Amino acid sequence: MYYEIRRYQAQPGRREEWVRYMEDVVLPFQTSLGMDVTASFIDDEDEDGYVWIRRFENEAHSEALYAAVYQHDRWKNEIGPVVHGLLIPEKTLVTRVAPTPASPLR
Repeated sequence: MYYEIRRYQAQPGRREEWVRYMEDVVLPFQTSLGMDVTASFIDDEDEDGYVWIRRFENEAHSEALYAAVYQHDRWKNEIGPVVHGLLIPEKTLVTRVAPTPASPLR
């Protein structure tokens, strides 16, 4: 099992709008397709920063979920374009982490 920590940079001054869209549209859509979203945060030290965490059982699980979400017509035609308009895609940082033996997230 592993987690994916995703750090996004909203377009300047648009983080509130991004968080609303993420919570009202993106998260419900992804979870409806089986994505396990563990957490969602705003960055207290960066007025346009946002972080969220997803959990995967293994590589095959993540590949299947990525395909289900990002190849879906609704993502390609509706959600994805809005996401790309609200964020600065080239500033996205994705880190893959595995919990240690004593981690409560194990």
